[in-house]
Amino acid sequence: MSIRPSLTACLLLLLPAATLLAADSPAQPPAGFVAIFNGKDLTGWRGGKTENPLNRLKLAPDARAEADKKTLEDIHQHWTVENGELVNDGKGLYLTTDKDYGDFELHLEYKTVAKADSGIYLRGIPQVQIWDYTKEGGKWDRGADKGSGGLYNNPGKGKYPLVFADKPFGEWNAFRITIIGDLVTVYLNDKLVVDQAPLASFFDKGQPLLASGPIQLQTHGGEIRWRNIWLREIPREASK
Repeated sequence: MSIRPSLTACLLLLLPAATLLAADSPAQPPAGFVAIFNGKDLTGWRGGKTENPLNRLKLAPDARAEADKKTLEDIHQHWTVENGELVNDGKGLYLTTDKDYGDFELHLEYKTVAKADSGIYLRGIPQVQIWDYTKEGGKWDRGADKGSGGLYNNPGKGKYPLVFADKPFGEWNAFRITIIGDLVTVYLNDKLVVDQAPLASFFDKGQPLLASGPIQLQTHGGEIRWRNIWLREIPREASK
């Protein structure tokens, strides 16, 4: 789907800077957004991995529900909630929304540690990258020195962030991510790091992007904390 830049820009809801810059405690979503993490438990989430979302959809409803149920044991081993924050120990399945989403704007905040590696899957497609950006992290050969926020699995535009925007370890970072059609725009800590880059179809290269799919929080290598996970769905007709 081709979206005119001016229309996409109009559809973006510019969150106040005070909202995007993480506060010391969980806040309420702004008008038009809903919290997809309730700050208390893992309701609305299941486990997932790097896998074509179509594989799950091909299952019969009963088989799909049973498969989802089996993932809950793993995520409850590796994901906890502390003081309104999601905490992952750097292991296990990725936290994955029960619901599939099409076009949306997503706000979330994260705090990471050295050696941790993470990402945000959009419609089940990897990924908005989160790096250990230091030389000691050992991934400068993969572009980690450029910072977080890029669409790392893209073959071209958007693969690396336009600017370095990461905060030091121990501080909260804030993402604002919009996907309309196949076009992704990413702000990290109020800095534009991806500007309307087409998200590549990772599992079916060269094919159109899935119209909808889950949001996944991928983590491995070290503890990552998440909070204030808010989403605004954008009606498909509004994005045409």
